[in-house]
Amino acid sequence: MAKIDLSDDEVVGVEEQGKDDSVRNDFSSLEGVIKSRFLKAEDARYFDESRWLTAYRNYRGIYGADMSFTEREKSRVFVKITKTKVLAAFGQLIEVLFSSGGFPIGVDHTPIPDGIAEFARVKGEDEEEKPLQRDESNIVDLYGFPGDGKEIAAGTTTADLLRGLSKDYEGIDFAEGPSPDSPNTPHIEPAREAAANLQKLINDQLDETSAITVLRHVLFEMVLLGTGVLKGPFTDEKVLHSWDKDEETEEQVYNPKLKTVPKLEAVSIWDFYPDPDATNVDDCDYVIQRHSFNRGQLRGLAKRPFFRPDAISECLKMGANYEVRGFETSLLDRENVDDLQKNRFEVYEYWGTMDKELAEEAGLEFSSELEALDEIQINAWICNGKLLRLVLNPFTPDRIPYHICPYEINPYQFFGVGIPENMEDAQMVMNGHARMAIDNLALAGNLVFDIDETQLVPGQDMSIYPGKIFRRQSGVTGTAINGIKFPSTATENLQMFDKFRQLADESTGIPSYSHGATGVQSTTRTAAGMSMLMGAAALSIKTVVKNIDDYLLRPLGESLFAWNMQFNNSMESIKGDLQIKAMGTSSLMQKEVRSQRLMTFMQTANNPNIAPFVRWHSVLKEIAKSLDIDPDQLINDPENAQIFAKIMGMTNGNQQTTGPGEQPPGMGPAGGVPPGANPADATGAGGGNIGAGSVPQPGEDQFAAQAAVPQGSNQNQQG
Repeated sequence: MAKIDLSDDEVVGVEEQGKDDSVRNDFSSLEGVIKSRFLKAEDARYFDESRWLTAYRNYRGIYGADMSFTEREKSRVFVKITKTKVLAAFGQLIEVLFSSGGFPIGVDHTPIPDGIAEFARVKGEDEEEKPLQRDESNIVDLYGFPGDGKEIAAGTTTADLLRGLSKDYEGIDFAEGPSPDSPNTPHIEPAREAAANLQKLINDQLDETSAITVLRHVLFEMVLLGTGVLKGPFTDEKVLHSWDKDEETEEQVYNPKLKTVPKLEAVSIWDFYPDPDATNVDDCDYVIQRHSFNRGQLRGLAKRPFFRPDAISECLKMGANYEVRGFETSLLDRENVDDLQKNRFEVYEYWGTMDKELAEEAGLEFSSELEALDEIQINAWICNGKLLRLVLNPFTPDRIPYHICPYEINPYQFFGVGIPENMEDAQMVMNGHARMAIDNLALAGNLVFDIDETQLVPGQDMSIYPGKIFRRQSGVTGTAINGIKFPSTATENLQMFDKFRQLADESTGIPSYSHGATGVQSTTRTAAGMSMLMGAAALSIKTVVKNIDDYLLRPLGESLFAWNMQFNNSMESIKGDLQIKAMGTSSLMQKEVRSQRLMTFMQTANNPNIAPFVRWHSVLKEIAKSLDIDPDQLINDPENAQIFAKIMGMTNGNQQTTGPGEQPPGMGPAGGVPPGANPADATGAGGGNIGAGSVPQPGEDQFAAQAAVPQGSNQNQQG
């Protein structure tokens, strides 16, 4: 690694607070580098801050200071179409990702697990003496073939095959590979069990840390400003409230317990300053997060690990140092305030590379493995020229604990593009035509009077009101005062407004009918047509959900996996050759369509020749998910299903059964057709048949038209 060149431009001097040398900052070099990098990142994102401010104003429906109106413009209306689009996209993402109530992160084992067996069977009594039967013609058998890379080394034990699951199956001797056809030799799937245990643990941890609430904030800023930032996971202590019974007093005594859990945090994009030379977080040398703490929050840092209480106390004595940025006046709706001040402390949290010599000067100790390095990964907190915390990056492998997710990828810049930026021009034109229509209607809705004063008596009041009398002294009646009506152009303006509203639909990929637009179109008159349009509208959201999978869910799942491997020592059963799968895209299909396709698949797979190839348990779980039903509460596992099947069989066996053609007891004697019933009765009226029966043809007995004709008249017709 290259050594950092500490030039004069990079090291920024810190103004010393106080005259006492004991108060002087002893770590000015490290703080200076961090401060200079922060200023560089702040200057580099100035253009992005302008974009975010415009997007925020369009969402709020506020005209910025750069918007100027002519003297003749009276209306200041702002049509909040941008807000409607942002909330519609945000609602669609929430519906897609969290409609099932869970978190769209899955865990599965790799196709060829390494370090853990895919299948393990219980050894038979004579398995060691009985060699495997091998087909010499194909050199393929149930357990592999020579040279496939899966040969079991000599001395392989159950712990080597099961890894973390060995304690769960203690006392049982296993061999690698699935069980033979004999039902007396059961087998397990260690890799799949480890994946299921890890997924259950991750879901529990995400639920405890309120991950859905945190992610909602990240997704909202992603839709509004184009980029969402998620921080974590970090190690946190959760208090488990518990009460124990005192044996002497027999009273309940409060005995809280601490549990180590991962913690997630949503970071506002306004407080995030990445490396200006990077285009993604993996390419960043460093990132800096700016915090705004009050006195209590800053004092609370002293209780966290590796923070320096003395430095925090000195910062508190020096007073608030928060510098209000220009964009904050717009966010706080105080753009007309010249000098906005906040009684807060500005703290910088630094993650990234740093010169090893600077870290040594700041008092950081290294292990022997890091002595040969020029650069190291550190985490540092600074405030008021004081170093509050300095540690090595605690994660293994080293990673910057921030996940950046763009709404729309800009491949040449770090930050993405959001919905307000995509429809900025359409929103501006809609506002213009709406103002023109209102100003025109203000004129067209009123009369303007043309008055010939030469025909009126001088000195009259020119105000107009009902019953007004004008005294005329000459001229023809009705020529002194004339009402003029201005032509209305509101129709043309509203037509342009509707046209650009349609362009806003196309530029954002969110049609108006997807968020409840009024008006019935020809295609939306039927449920099938509406479903087809909604499916087409989901194509643009599918790209966004794919970005969430690739840039947020999968990195978050991998970070949780690494955190559990490094810090969670209480569960050995989660260790294995596992991989994280983001399942946001799989939730995109509409539930109605998905349930119909699953039912069609079940009907197709009901063929006896196809049924053995189908995992019916998984199919039932997917059908339950598409119907918003928790499959774990209603559907048994295959093992439990066999137990319940035996219980149901025993229950049915205790009941009295009847043979073919026999009638259950208590139902009366079996007999033929009841008396008076005629099965051949075609009318179906009391003949024992259900329904109308067969229809008599003309000329046959019981034909309705023929039965209605008197017998005498029939003979006359024949005669």
